[in-house]
Amino acid sequence: MIGVVAGAGPFAGLDLLNKLLDETAAATDQDHVSVISWSQPETIPDRTEYLLGKTAVNPANPLLTQLLNLERAGATVAGIPCNTAHAPAIFDQIEAGLAAAHSSLQVLHMIAEVGAFLRDNHPQIERVGVLSTTGTAVARVYPLTLEPLGFKVLSLPETTQTTQIHPSIYDPHYGIKALGKDAPHARKLLLDGAATLRMSGAQAIILGCTEIPLVIQEKSLMGMAVIDPTRVLARALIRQSAPDKLKPLLPGIKGQNFL
Repeated sequence: MIGVVAGAGPFAGLDLLNKLLDETAAATDQDHVSVISWSQPETIPDRTEYLLGKTAVNPANPLLTQLLNLERAGATVAGIPCNTAHAPAIFDQIEAGLAAAHSSLQVLHMIAEVGAFLRDNHPQIERVGVLSTTGTAVARVYPLTLEPLGFKVLSLPETTQTTQIHPSIYDPHYGIKALGKDAPHARKLLLDGAATLRMSGAQAIILGCTEIPLVIQEKSLMGMAVIDPTRVLARALIRQSAPDKLKPLLPGIKGQNFL
């Protein structure tokens, strides 16, 4: 049974549920995997606000509570479709809480899954650019995982990050958290950021905020592979829960521009 902490944020949680369906080899309703989705966003403080020191309340505690609720409901493997929640200051506390509760729930680390996916399926890629919230950037969520695997992680200039990329996600008028997939100005800002990373030498772009795949759905951009961590997480959850139901990577796509 798969568990999903679906409220960080709600659009991202729904996107993961859709991708679980997309990545399951199923011909009937009954062929699909069993999923419990827990969306309780009002209890989870903003992850970036915590990492930037704007709130002292660690989101790890409510995230842990929801994971344990999922386990009590029957989940055996779970995922959190939020990149920022995997910053060590948050995720390490979640893992400590699971251990203290003697939980047997397997919580997949989405960023580690992205690293494994890149290593196994994109061996030709050495330099990756990341589009993300400022919290994920400041906490070095992707460099901490990918650099030990041999990847060079490229980031945007601080001004671009704080005045274009972060607002494309958070702005209450045009951001993806407010508008979902219908956020054309946010998409433009993100594409501009991707172009900057390409000029810096990026061979692939990681959509390092789980709202970003709502507006960037291409498999490649400007000759760069597009890596969607939400889809990587969906595949990993199916692999761990029902490996016989995981769709194979498409012929001719593996190692090129998929996910």
